[in-house]
Amino acid sequence: MHFTNRINRIQVSPTAVVISAAEQLKAKGVDIADFGPGEPDFSTPDHIKKAAIKAIEENRTKYTATGGIMPLREAIPAWHNRELSSNYTAKECVVTVGGKHAIFNAVCVLIQSGDEVLLPAPYWVSFPDIIKYAGGHPVIVPTRAEDGFGAKAAEIEKAITPKTKLVIINSPSNPCGGVVDRPEFEKILELCRQHNIWLMADECYSHFVYEPHKPYSIASAKDAKNHVIVIGSVSKTFAMTGWRIGYALAPEEVIQQMIKIQSQSTSNPTSIAQYAALEAMRGSMETVPPMLAEYTKRRKRIVEGLRTIPGVTCEWPGGAFYAFPNVSAHLGEGKHAVAKNCTELSKLLLEKAHVALVGGESFGAPGYLRLSYATSLERIEEGLRRLEKFFSRAEAAS
Repeated sequence: MHFTNRINRIQVSPTAVVISAAEQLKAKGVDIADFGPGEPDFSTPDHIKKAAIKAIEENRTKYTATGGIMPLREAIPAWHNRELSSNYTAKECVVTVGGKHAIFNAVCVLIQSGDEVLLPAPYWVSFPDIIKYAGGHPVIVPTRAEDGFGAKAAEIEKAITPKTKLVIINSPSNPCGGVVDRPEFEKILELCRQHNIWLMADECYSHFVYEPHKPYSIASAKDAKNHVIVIGSVSKTFAMTGWRIGYALAPEEVIQQMIKIQSQSTSNPTSIAQYAALEAMRGSMETVPPMLAEYTKRRKRIVEGLRTIPGVTCEWPGGAFYAFPNVSAHLGEGKHAVAKNCTELSKLLLEKAHVALVGGESFGAPGYLRLSYATSLERIEEGLRRLEKFFSRAEAAS
């Protein structure tokens, strides 16, 4: 069979592959210490669930406008203004089928064959493939562990060429929890202004940041609107991953083009989920601080635990809920090597130690592993025990 060039340019999400392999073992009765899924283990708040039930009871189950129901398109900018000090209107908002959908549509309307997109690494797994699908070329911009993996304007400036059309900043970051602080973010915005480049700010983890960081949006900067596209989602903040509601905030002209492509692909997001998201946007934020407090405890335990494992180092993530340890001492051909690379190591850990995680190659970071600590402290303890046992045995055998 022959398939199009655009589909051959991309691959299945590596995180989905890990989740699938772990689920197959679970189905056989194997106890997996699962650090793979990038989703909150908390339940969707009751007031949001009740809003969805009410929507069903009131028969709000028909098609909606392609870009989302108007009350939600009004509520999202109002929420973003209240929480992150931006200034958008309903016409500058589109509701999408999750944050990934917003990213995909934005890239498809802005990037064409030969265009370059600057992408700090480590990066979220889907960014390069979405860029490639649109015909663009991802240009990887390095970040440093000692800087907390935060993107730096100086490195971005080095990578800009006449073909550069977009810079993508995911802060806080999946997979490493990197946070770009306000002064640095504003320097990046100024670069984009100078070179007439779009700046996409993926804010899906905006409310999960650890001291001294605070929730921040570059959209709050002076005169940001003409160069910024904000990507957001209810998935993480409100524990609503399966509801599949995301959004984009951007100049009206961009939003109209995103609605155009949406009209010819998915049409509207699920009506019921939109009414649940409307309640999330209008309702209380009281469930967020307890989630963040629990993630803070888990972050402390998992980072400290990883640092006790021989040959493993780990920086403190500034946000999100991922630990990103460096295990390069256990790779290659060295004395303590147990695998050639992290992809091979992640398979070994799943098969031998029954620990599910994702290898760093998937994120443009060879030598690292991503562990989601969106799981209980009990399971974190069990996973750390298995990892310590695996690496200690490997070291003893070398």
